[in-house]
Amino acid sequence: MAATKIIDAPRNGHEMAPLNTRARGDGTHGVTIVLTAPQRNSVQSVDIPGEPDRAAWSGKMQFFLSIIGYSVGLGNIWRFPYLCQQNGGGAFLIPFMIMLILEGIPLFLIELGMGQRMRLGALGVWNTIHPWLGGIGISSCIVTLFVALYYNVIITWVFFYLFNSFRYPLPWSTCPLNGTGFELEECAKSSETTYFWYRTTLDAAPSMDEPGGLKWWIVLCLLLSWTIVFFIVMKGIQSSGKVVYFTSLFPYIVLTIFFIRGITLRGAGAGLMHMYTPKMEKLFEPTVWLDAATQVFYSFGLAFGSLIAFGSYNTPKNNCVRDVLLVSVCNAVTAIYASVVIFAILGFKATVNVDRCVSSNTEILVKHALLPFKNASSEEYETALHKINHTEFTALQLSECSLSNELDNAAEGTGLAFIVFTQAIVELPGAPFWAVLFFTMLLSLGLGSQIGILEGMLCTLFDIDIVKRVKKQHVTGVVCLFCFIVGFIFCTGAGEYWLKMFDSFAGTIGLVVVALMEMIAVIFIYGHERFTEDIYQMTGYRPGLYWQLTWRYIGPVIMVCILGSSVVFMVIRNPTYGAWNAELGVVEQKDYPNWVMGIALAMILAGVLPMPIVFLMRSFQCLKVDLDIHQGSIRRNETTASTKEMIDNDDDNMSPDMPPQNSLAATRFTIGDFEDDEDDDDDENDLSGPALGGHVKTQSDLSEEEEEDKPMTMRMMMLRPTTTTSPLKQSGGNHLNVPTSRKQNYKKDAYDV
Repeated sequence: MAATKIIDAPRNGHEMAPLNTRARGDGTHGVTIVLTAPQRNSVQSVDIPGEPDRAAWSGKMQFFLSIIGYSVGLGNIWRFPYLCQQNGGGAFLIPFMIMLILEGIPLFLIELGMGQRMRLGALGVWNTIHPWLGGIGISSCIVTLFVALYYNVIITWVFFYLFNSFRYPLPWSTCPLNGTGFELEECAKSSETTYFWYRTTLDAAPSMDEPGGLKWWIVLCLLLSWTIVFFIVMKGIQSSGKVVYFTSLFPYIVLTIFFIRGITLRGAGAGLMHMYTPKMEKLFEPTVWLDAATQVFYSFGLAFGSLIAFGSYNTPKNNCVRDVLLVSVCNAVTAIYASVVIFAILGFKATVNVDRCVSSNTEILVKHALLPFKNASSEEYETALHKINHTEFTALQLSECSLSNELDNAAEGTGLAFIVFTQAIVELPGAPFWAVLFFTMLLSLGLGSQIGILEGMLCTLFDIDIVKRVKKQHVTGVVCLFCFIVGFIFCTGAGEYWLKMFDSFAGTIGLVVVALMEMIAVIFIYGHERFTEDIYQMTGYRPGLYWQLTWRYIGPVIMVCILGSSVVFMVIRNPTYGAWNAELGVVEQKDYPNWVMGIALAMILAGVLPMPIVFLMRSFQCLKVDLDIHQGSIRRNETTASTKEMIDNDDDNMSPDMPPQNSLAATRFTIGDFEDDEDDDDDENDLSGPALGGHVKTQSDLSEEEEEDKPMTMRMMMLRPTTTTSPLKQSGGNHLNVPTSRKQNYKKDAYDV
C-alpha cells in the first residue's frame, strides 16, 4: 500500500488539480491527497475567527453607526409620515409596533446572527448551511444590484437640489417669465415647486414611449454620485467605516434643528394634531396592517445581504441580540421623530396656504360688495360665506379654504421631498439656509443606505473565489462603472418613470421571497435549536419562547401574507405610473407599455429564479464536480494514466462498489484524521456551541439511513471508507475538522478510489 504524503497547499486551492502521470521514483504510482484548511470560519471550523485577513470593525461604535446609517434611510423621512397620515394617524403606530415585534426584530436577528456566526457574506452563509440553498445568496445579490441602480439616482437628484439651494432667492420660489413678462403657462397652471421639479430638474417627457434624450446636468450629477460612492466603499469598511460617523449622526442633528424651528412655527400644532389624532376604525382594514408589515420590512433593509455582511465583520463574542434590539428601537423612534418634524413644518405650510386662500376670497367678496372692507374679522368672513349658495360660490370663483384638506394633500416619496417640503422651506425666513440643511440631511441618509447596499453586494461577490483574487478597489470600480452606465436610463426625460417602475417591481417580490427563504433555511434546515445554541454561545443569552414562536410560525406566516398580497394587488390593480402633462400642468396616470412590463417581469424572475435553478442543478448533480469551497478542499496532485479514465467519468457513472478495472485502478490511499486528545464521549456530550470551539454536528454525524438517502457526489465517493469502524464516524469528526490544540494524535484510514 502506498504511503500518503501530506503537502501544504495554497489557501485558494479548492479546485481539482490537472491529472498527470508522473511516477514517484520508487517504481510505484500513487494518489496524493492534500488537505487544505478552510478559508473561513465555516460551520465546521470554529476555532479560527474567519479569514486571517478578514476586515473587522475598528470599534463597537463604528459597527452600530453603520447599521443605523443603513437601516435609517429615506423611507423614514418620506414614507412613514405618509403612511401615518393615510392609515389612521396615531392609530397606525399600533400595527407598526406589532409588526416590528413579530416580523422585523426576529428576521433582523437571523441575518445579523448568521453573519456573525459564519463570518461570511450572503453567498457563503447559505452555501455553508446547504449547497442547495446557494441560490438565495445569488438572488439577494441580483435584487440588491437593481435597488442600487435606482437608489443612487435619488442621491443624484438631491445633489442637483443641493447645488441650487445656494442661490438666492431659491430658484423654485417663483415662476419664470416668458418673453412678454408673464409667468410661463405651465408654471402658472401647477406651482413654482412643481414646475421646478418636472421641467427644470427632470425635463419630464410625456410618457415612457417618448423618453427624449439624456439630460446632461443629471448625467453629471449621477457621475458625481457614483464617484463619491466608489471612494467611500472602495476599501470596504476600512474606508466606509469612517464616513458613517457623518452619514449616521448628521441627520439627527438636522432633524433636531428642524424640530426646534418647526414647533415654533404658526400652524405646527395643527399639523401634529392632524397626523397623530388616532382613527381607530382604520385598524379594521387589512390594508393598514399590510402597509405596516411592508414598512417594517423595507425600513430594516432585510434580505439585501447587507446585514449579513455587517454581522460577519463582528467578533464571535459580540452581543448581536443587544445590537438588534437597540437598532430596532432607534429605527422606530427615528421614524416617529421624523414624522413630528415633517408634519410640524407641513402644518405651517398648510396654515400659510389657508391664509392666502382666505385673503384671495376676501378680495373677491369685497369687490362684489359682500364684505365691507378687506380687514374684516374671521367671524364676518365666515358669515359672508354662509350667505352665499353653491351656485354663487362657483360663479364668483371662490376657493374652499380648509386646513384639513391642505394637510390631506401631503405626498410621499419624491413628491414630499422635492415638491411639498420645498414649498414649505420657501416660506421660512432664510430659506436657502434651511434648504441646504434639508438636502444635506437627505444626502447623508441616502449615502448611508447606499453604502450598506453596496457593501452587502460586494461582500457576496467576494465569496466567489475568482473575484476574491482581484483587488477590492478594482472590483468596486467595475461595479460602480457598470451601474453608472446602466443608470443612463434614469437620465432621460422618462427617468422618474423608470425609477418608479424599478421601485415597484425590482425590489418588492424578489426581496420578500428571499427573506422567506432565509427564515426557512435557518429555522427548518440549519435548525432552530442549533441557531439558538449559536446565539447562546455568542451572547450568553438563550432565545426563549418569543423568538421560537416568531421564527417558526408567526414570521413565516407574515412573510407569506406580504408576498401573496403583493402578487394579488399587482394582478388586480393594473400597474400605472404618473406622467407629467405639460399642457395641463398636472400628473396623469398612464398604463405601463407592454415592453416595459416585459422588462419588469424579467427583473422579478431574475431575482427569484436563481434559487430554484441552483437547487435543481445541485440536487440532480448537473455539474460533474460540485465542491463546497467554504468547507475545505481536496486537491489531486498525482495519479496514474490507468486511474485517469476512472476519475474522469461522470458522477452518475461512478459507484463506490464498482469492481476495479485493473490492479492499478484499485489503488488504495490513506487520509489523516486529526483528533483531539479528549475522549470521543466528551465530544459528544459537549454542549458548547461552535463559537466556543464545541462540537458541531456535520454530515458525518448523520445516521447511515440519512447518508444513503442523500445524493452521491464525487467528493462523497472519494472519501467513502472501506470499513465501518472508521474513527470518522466514531468521533463525530470529518476531514474538515480544524484542530483545537497543537497537541494531537494522527490516525490513518484506508479508502478506496
